[in-house]
Amino acid sequence: MDITRHGLFIGIERIGSDFFLSLKAVGKLTHEDYETITPMINSALEGVKNPKIRLLFDGTEMESWELRAAWDDFKLGLKHGRKFEKIAIYGNKNWQGIGTKVGSWFVPGETRYFEHYTDAIRWLQE
Repeated sequence: MDITRHGLFIGIERIGSDFFLSLKAVGKLTHEDYETITPMINSALEGVKNPKIRLLFDGTEMESWELRAAWDDFKLGLKHGRKFEKIAIYGNKNWQGIGTKVGSWFVPGETRYFEHYTDAIRWLQE
């Protein structure tokens, strides 16, 4: 039996005294993945008072996006973008770096792409 793993994993990570929202994308993200995860993200972020969220997005196991899933992500970013102070994208594919640059045009907080996990963490902690 062949198992195809895909989706978004959400967590809260603590490194030293700093807390980060962490997202990990695995496989090919689909519209159905976003239909499941978006209400959870909406619920979690709407309860945060005076948010200054720092996000670590791990795309090292992400293969691709369906076009509709990319649109879902864009809409989610527009809705909650002001709540993010910093977004570190940790990846290993050229298109992720390009996507980070394009996405940063639509998110008020700082967004940067990193190929090394420790560099992403250090930047988030600054």
